[in-house]
Amino acid sequence: MESDALNPLTAYARSKIATEQDLEQMERNGMVVTCLRFATACGMSDRIRLDLVLNDFVACALTSGTITVLSDGTPWRPLITVPDMSRAIDWAITRDAGNGGDFLAVNAGSDEWNYQVRDLANAVAAEIPGTKVSINTNAQPDNRSYRVSFAKYKALAPNHQPQETLKTAIHGLARGLRAIGFSDADFRTGPFIRLKVLEKLQDTGMIDGNLTWQA
Repeated sequence: MESDALNPLTAYARSKIATEQDLEQMERNGMVVTCLRFATACGMSDRIRLDLVLNDFVACALTSGTITVLSDGTPWRPLITVPDMSRAIDWAITRDAGNGGDFLAVNAGSDEWNYQVRDLANAVAAEIPGTKVSINTNAQPDNRSYRVSFAKYKALAPNHQPQETLKTAIHGLARGLRAIGFSDADFRTGPFIRLKVLEKLQDTGMIDGNLTWQA
């Protein structure tokens, strides 16, 4: 629930919370603020990232025929597709203060999209024939496990609820990656991974240690 105590585990998460707190405390002068706490993004897009769990699994299935799960598969990951994120953003920028207050932090997603990582891997394997699943049962526990309630978002935004299904998301990813001729089995070290792109930009002097552009 949004009212539960927060426990950010990464610098990314801490930055999001700090932004929410600053927005809540600022003089808004009638401005309506909505902080969407999105589930993990997934799905095809024009500038696709493959460091997102479902996207990664579909890319593995298409390029090597084996989904390699780096964790033991038990962590929970709520998901939301790109079109459904757009629906949430549309609601957020048009809602008024009478629907949630002039400041609102809300989990954006659907209870039906709470999955364990191993279930996502198996779902991809079921939709892409010939795919095997390899789970690292000896992996250290992944503390980034979270099962989220989206009841508040459902109550406040009944006309902007997620419409995609896991199956349509998988098929959309497979169709999109095939359309661009994607075949790099070593993609986890390439330009579709945000961290690798940032590292390359730093190595070439394009950005500094604070991620500030130098070019």
